[in-house]
Amino acid sequence: MTHHVTIPRIGAAEAWRKAARGYLFAGIPPEQITWGGIDSPPGLFDEPGTVPIPGTVTVPRDFIALANSVVWHADPSRFARLYGLLWRLRDNPGLMSDRGDRDLARLRQMEKNVHRCQHKMKAFVRFREVGDATAARRSFAAWFEPTHHTVEPTVQFFRRRFADMDWRILTPDVSAIFENGSVRLVEDKFDPQLPDDASEQLWITYFRNIFNPARLKVQAMQSEMPKKYWKNLPETAAIPELISTAPARARAMAAAAPTLPSRRAQRIQARVSSLASAWDGPAASLPAAIHACARCPLHLNATQAVPGEGPTNARLMIVGEQPGDQEDLQGRPFVGPAGQLFDEIAHSVGLDRREAFVTNAVKHFKFEPRGKRRLHKRASTSEISHCRWWLDAELASVKPRLIVAMGATAVEALTGSGTGILTRRGKIERTPAGQDVLITVHPAYLLRLPDADRRAEEIEKFRADLKIASDTTAIRA
Repeated sequence: MTHHVTIPRIGAAEAWRKAARGYLFAGIPPEQITWGGIDSPPGLFDEPGTVPIPGTVTVPRDFIALANSVVWHADPSRFARLYGLLWRLRDNPGLMSDRGDRDLARLRQMEKNVHRCQHKMKAFVRFREVGDATAARRSFAAWFEPTHHTVEPTVQFFRRRFADMDWRILTPDVSAIFENGSVRLVEDKFDPQLPDDASEQLWITYFRNIFNPARLKVQAMQSEMPKKYWKNLPETAAIPELISTAPARARAMAAAAPTLPSRRAQRIQARVSSLASAWDGPAASLPAAIHACARCPLHLNATQAVPGEGPTNARLMIVGEQPGDQEDLQGRPFVGPAGQLFDEIAHSVGLDRREAFVTNAVKHFKFEPRGKRRLHKRASTSEISHCRWWLDAELASVKPRLIVAMGATAVEALTGSGTGILTRRGKIERTPAGQDVLITVHPAYLLRLPDADRRAEEIEKFRADLKIASDTTAIRA
């Protein structure tokens, strides 16, 4: 005997699950069951099946999710295919992970088709107002022709999204009606020939204006918006004209486009912009602006920012790397051990620090805690770049004849490269703006040298560098 099971249009998922559990529990194989809908009468030798009372049946979760989608497919064989796979899962629970199984592959494709149809329904349902526009709860209706039976599994999406109005989604199969906060499903609704909506013209105008003729791909458009949906979409009336005029509109857009600089010119402009400071306030306000700086994370841990100090008309600017521990506490540049060594050597060559503008490339102290001590940590390229904003402002304010860059951080900030300091020291290079820069080491480097003879040799070289600066600018003690 062959059992014939009729699955209703509405509630198909629950009806199929109940029947499948019952027949599986009763041990009835797939070949003894025929499945159909209300439009599929039993065969000559089929008998109406009485669904056995289901018992406890263990089913993989992956199969449940698969079945909850496939039951809405339009293929009449969907119920039989699902039960066939379910029957095989009794002896092979790992079958759901077998990508080479033909039956599973076919069901996965059907699942994908249903999901795609649901997506199309969400995208292409177009409501028209059918009630009184002044009523407290407005009423809308839409006619849609889905490829699969996707109204029931998709209705909750519309219920959540359009909960503040009454609406109907009418289809040739099952229709959804939402009134006063509750939804119901009904069968067999004809095309109601809905009236035009006044807002449709506004929507078509919007559609025409967002259409980009330069990116037109007709096949891709029809893949995402199949022609079968066009007759119920108001905007599609404009598509033929938009396609035919697209080449001319694209040429017009290209002709009206602004002329862009070459890639090389763009790189040069970007570099100049990154090196230029936008500070345009009075020189007297610059220290206060530096104190308030929060352009990079260094301000979070430092005690304070340390601006430069000295005459604003100085012919010599001394640029160090960054404040040290004492500078961070006192708020003045070059007051720690490195600064004291600098003052001593500068005085020996007749260079009076009081007549030079002394500053640092980075304005906040970057350090690494080590017990109760704060050990100097070199600033990153990004931090140097952020602080160059203030160094540029000080350079623009002072306009020195010569800049002495002491250490890799200062040299990088002023010339763009902080490498090879020992081979470049004693030489004068130029900033991107054309200012002279004398390159030398930082006094802290001299203090860190462990060998006394090497330290003495490097101090003499540093003294010679400062003598060049003193002679070049003629600043005497």
